[in-house]
Order: sequence, then structure tokens, then C-alpha cells
Amino acid sequence: MIAAGRILPFEHMPCVAHLVQRAIVMSLRDSGFDGVLGKLRKVVGHFKHSPANSNELNAQQALFNLNQESLVQDVPTRWNSTLEMVKCVRRNREPLHATLAKQKHNLALPTDAEYEKLAKLETLLQPCKYVTELLGGEKYVSCSVVLPALCHLQQAMIISGDDPAYITRFKAAFTKDLNQRREKTNLEWLKVATALDPRFKDLKSLPKAEREPVWAKLRELVKGEESSEENPEPPKKKTALLLMPSESESDEETPVDNTVERYKVEPNASEDQCPLKWWSEHSACYGKMANIARKYLGTPASTVPCERLFSLAGHIVQRRRSTLSSDNVNRLVCLSDWWKKEG
Repeated sequence: MIAAGRILPFEHMPCVAHLVQRAIVMSLRDSGFDGVLGKLRKVVGHFKHSPANSNELNAQQALFNLNQESLVQDVPTRWNSTLEMVKCVRRNREPLHATLAKQKHNLALPTDAEYEKLAKLETLLQPCKYVTELLGGEKYVSCSVVLPALCHLQQAMIISGDDPAYITRFKAAFTKDLNQRREKTNLEWLKVATALDPRFKDLKSLPKAEREPVWAKLRELVKGEESSEENPEPPKKKTALLLMPSESESDEETPVDNTVERYKVEPNASEDQCPLKWWSEHSACYGKMANIARKYLGTPASTVPCERLFSLAGHIVQRRRSTLSSDNVNRLVCLSDWWKKEG
């Protein structure tokens, strides 16, 4: 699929949310959390595979005045499931110990030191969950958020002198893997999209040496947009050619396009303002540059919205409903999506 995307005459944008999730999975392998996560999986499986055990856990949760909830099992392909498993087990620490003590099972529960390790892991994975959910949204612009989000993750993974060895290994592995995957994205497209977002046009998520080339690229795009829409003039007559001004005179009268410069000094938009709406309100001031902004900002950063739609269609088109026509499938998918949004 990646090779096909490179061959096609279109800009290819990989799913950035998938890149972050793969970096999490790869970093957890050799970071020192395998032992305690293995214990959690066995404990969760003990209750997930037995309704009787699950009912006993619910009774203990009620005794400890906690919400009755099922434990979460982590799956490598289910995003943020490891974080949800850790959070759920930590919330239900006392009911779990009470239930297993009552059942007299010899399952190995995490020790106090391992619970502290899980708390640190939860702190590490929380920014990753925030970023994956942010990039997977479908009701707001996401392409221009990629580089600021990745910069936020890199700041969260800076190694400090107080970090234990297993935290240092995780942060180092995550930063290395994420940087390698970041280079495989369409960085040029993401940089221009970030510059065209009035919230992030200061480009603080990029090193200072990389900021001016982004503005130079944007000037080329504006110039190309304007030249492509110019109507070709009819051929001039020979006598009209004699009236052409000299080269020096034409150079003096050539207008200088300062659209990008005016945009750079424009105040940043507020965090909650939609950048597409901002460009719609300022389209009269920036002309063709607004069209470029709509093109770049309209690109999604992730395939998550598409995958949600495919999953929804998969629930509708089943073996028992194999005679559904394609038109009815489209209608049911639309109705289900509308109902979900209204709800």
C-alpha cells in the first residue's frame, strides 16, 4: 500500500495516529514493563473468561464503594488499551486483592513497587493517548496539529536525572522510534499546513533553521496559484510591440506580492477558533492564499475517521443480511452515523 501511494501522482500522507501507536508498542517491548504487564494480563484474563469471577469482583467493588466495571484487557491493535488496563487495575486494586484472597487463587498480583512502576507508566502513556485521540478527530482540522503534537510528545519524553532506568529506556526507545517514523511522513506538507494554521503560524514546533524554508515554500505556492489562474492574453500586433516599455522601466513597475509577509505579522488565532473558519473570514484579504489554506488544512492527519466508517459498515453488512443492496447499505450507514452524532 505504501509503494502504491508513492507511485500514484498524488501527495501521500500516512496515518500519523498509527505511527504514534506503533511507537508505543515498540517501546514497551524492552523497557522493563514486561513483567508487571504480564501479571496484569493474567489477572484480567482470570475475570474476563469467567462470569462467576466477574460477579464476585462486582460485589467487592460495591463493598468498597466503587463503580462496578469490567476490567480492560490490552490488545496490541487496540489503541490505548494498555493504558486503560493499567488505570482500571489501579482503580480496583483493593477489590481485586479481596476477591482473589477469597477465591484462594495463587495468581501473582503486582507488588507495591510494581504498582509504583504502573503509576509511572500511566503518566508516560497519558500524553500519547491525548495525541492519538486528537489526531483521530473528524470534526476539526487535524493535519496542522501533527507537528505541534509530536513536539509535545518529544517534550514529555525528555529524560531527567530522577528517572529510574526502566523509564529512561522507555523514553529513549520511544523518542528514537518516533523520530524515525516522523521522517517517513510527508514533512513538507505538514510544515506548510502548520504555517497555514493561524494558531500555529509562529512555527514553534520546528527548529529555527527550518522555519524560513517553510515560508519560502509558501511564497512559491502563492506565486504558482496566481500564475496558474491568469488568462492568457491574445497575441499582440507587431505595432503594439513597439509600444512596450524598456526592461528597466518594467522592473520598476513590477508589483511585489507581500501576502505571506502580511499573514506572518497577523496575530495568532485563539486556540478554540477553527482555522478554516478564520480563512473564510479573511479570504478577501489574502485571495489565492486562502485557497491554498483550504487545500492543506482539509487533509486529515489520520485514517481513523475512515476506519470508523468501515467498522460501521461491517456491523451492518453481515451474513444474515447478505441480500442488502448497496443503496440500502449507504442509507443505513448514513442513518447510523446521523443517529450517533445526534446522540
